[in-house]
Amino acid sequence: MSAGTVIVGAGQAGAQLATSLRENGYPDGIALIGDEPHTPYHRPPLSKEYMAGGIAGTELPIRTAEYYQGQDIWLRTGAAVSSIDRGATCIVLATGERMPYEHLVLATGSRNRRLSFDDSEPANVHYLRTRDDAARLRSALTDARNVLIVGAGFIGLEFASVAVGRGARVTVVEMADRVMGRAVSTEISAHFTDRHTATGVKVLCSTSIDEFVRSDDGLVTALRIHGQLHDADLVLVGIGVIPNAELAQDAGLTVDNGIVVDSSLATTDPSIFAIGDCASHPRPESSGRVRVESVQNAADQARFLARQLCAATEELNGGYKDVPWFWSHQAGDKLQIAGLSQPGDQSLILGDPATGRFSVCRLRDDQLVAIESINSPGDHLASRKLLASGLPLDEAQLSAPGFSLRTALSAATLTAAPTSR
Repeated sequence: MSAGTVIVGAGQAGAQLATSLRENGYPDGIALIGDEPHTPYHRPPLSKEYMAGGIAGTELPIRTAEYYQGQDIWLRTGAAVSSIDRGATCIVLATGERMPYEHLVLATGSRNRRLSFDDSEPANVHYLRTRDDAARLRSALTDARNVLIVGAGFIGLEFASVAVGRGARVTVVEMADRVMGRAVSTEISAHFTDRHTATGVKVLCSTSIDEFVRSDDGLVTALRIHGQLHDADLVLVGIGVIPNAELAQDAGLTVDNGIVVDSSLATTDPSIFAIGDCASHPRPESSGRVRVESVQNAADQARFLARQLCAATEELNGGYKDVPWFWSHQAGDKLQIAGLSQPGDQSLILGDPATGRFSVCRLRDDQLVAIESINSPGDHLASRKLLASGLPLDEAQLSAPGFSLRTALSAATLTAAPTSR
């Protein structure tokens, strides 16, 4: 057996890559190394079903330890990698052990941005990224009566839904002028502000925190905002993430808001790849690079790279270009997004928002680039397929009487189908 493939990072991307390599017949050794003590687990339920008590921690693992053993995947948990020795084509663990590789894949993910405190971090200030984070937060929520959430992104708002459902008084503080401002249109932001407010969540946008008021034991007891005190016995901070790119940077690989890779997901060293949240990659619909934070992107990049490493060269044509998609459950609604939008993109609404089921098409240079759907799984599925088809759709077509995404998909499918003779 050769040195094979070493995967640093046992999250969704790393675990999917190890599995997909074996499914594609990869014959050599596979080592999957993670710094957490757990076998690879599903992250999306941490802020949703697991936090709400709908599933147990035992239901989070993606596969059992026996599965990895049976597939001859060497899974090593609780192991930190300290450096990459590119000259010797090996990695160095924190223990000093050296592990050779033929291919090295960095699936190191990202970590939470943290608030800065003058002294130690208060014990009742929480972050949510890992399984252990989620376990601590779920336990703390049991007795919490006043929950303050800093940041109105996906994590903060999903936790707000769970906390208010558990009877807590919930306040969300956001510096930007609307919720989820970096990810969705103003129409979707307004919809969810209304929905959260209707459930009893207090949403304060364009608001900054003047002071964390602390007790003698260091716990946060209140936040001072515009001179007023807001009681708090639990604080969740969700203000974005930072890609874990230091290992690559220290090894001399190019880093720019993530580990820079080309369309084949290779770094500036052709034997080293990066996938998932930590990878900054080119997109066909963008002139720049993007770093996509989603489970779907992590899994799809892993599947693409597995086919590539197993010499399925046809997959290299055009490089990685799967359509990104996302989902979130908040305030009783399901949000699904296909494609990547930007704050300046134009919006066009399909359906009636008053019904609670509608979609927002996002256009750039008069071309459809993304669709955000509320409680409309059919629209979302059609959106993903339409964007993947490359069929150009402009404002005139989208606003034509009787237009629907599913009808447009059917027409595109018929056009693409080979003519029978």
